Amino acid sequence: MSEPQHRKVIILGSGPSGYTAAIYAARANLSPLVITGNEPGGQLMTTTDVENYPGYPKGVTGPDMMDELREQAERFGTEVHYDMAVEAHLGERPFRLVVDGGEVFTCDALIISTGASARYLGLPSEQRLRNKGVTACATCDGHFYKDMEVAVVGGGDTAMEEAQYLTRMCTKVHLIHRRDSFRASQIMQQRTLDNDKIEVHWNRVVDEVLGAESVEGVRVKSTVDDAVEDIAVKGFFLAIGHVPNSQIFKGQLDMDDAGYLVVQPGTTRTNIEGVYAAGDVADKMYRQAITAAGTGCMAAIDAERWLAEQE
Repeated sequence: MSEPQHRKVIILGSGPSGYTAAIYAARANLSPLVITGNEPGGQLMTTTDVENYPGYPKGVTGPDMMDELREQAERFGTEVHYDMAVEAHLGERPFRLVVDGGEVFTCDALIISTGASARYLGLPSEQRLRNKGVTACATCDGHFYKDMEVAVVGGGDTAMEEAQYLTRMCTKVHLIHRRDSFRASQIMQQRTLDNDKIEVHWNRVVDEVLGAESVEGVRVKSTVDDAVEDIAVKGFFLAIGHVPNSQIFKGQLDMDDAGYLVVQPGTTRTNIEGVYAAGDVADKMYRQAITAAGTGCMAAIDAERWLAEQE
């Protein structure tokens, strides 16, 4: 194995959180290294148009926005390394990271911005139509389906929230659930059932997303009698949860039951001094580019102050 390469600050992840942390750390003369992860640019690379990020009055594509953030980080001296961390050794200082390509890096402070991945059903048609009507974020993409019918899959609080949010701009929301009862909180269930614009399809699973170039409908199958039905919709929203990309930190950093990293209130500090978590890997509530960027800024400032105290 190669000799470790040392940096003051390493940032894992290259979404809005990671690159914002890099901009702040670089401007503080910390010469950060960003290890991009297996999806450089993060979840926004799968988003066609971003219209709710401040500073882009005409909107911007996700990939263009991430290119600009990367360029801004590099302008101040950030080094970007295209690889993914597969091992993290946080039990002693300096912290030690091994990437997929076999290189070893050490650092004094570590900012974890590895994000979270939306759960998908795993259907070939679903993957083929991602960003062509298939999405996992109503807040991000709901506006594109104004005055149209859409479908939401799920039965928890997130699905209820997404469905209710979509009724503000869509003519009808088809809520598809594989069981005969929701697992959401009672108040969220009641709000959903009381909403005239939401039609619940109980005991149904999605067999296929229909459409050649964009979503035109969904084919659902009954879990009771296998009856098949096609529902015409223009948008298909997944609301079956996210998986935080925190696996390599298990047993080292505090996590909740779902695997989200736990930070100290009002900060980005984890249970290990010098290790910070920002963005969706520590946020199961908001999951927006702007909130991820905000916590990336916080993490860089937290790391800078902590490093200054060590000198």
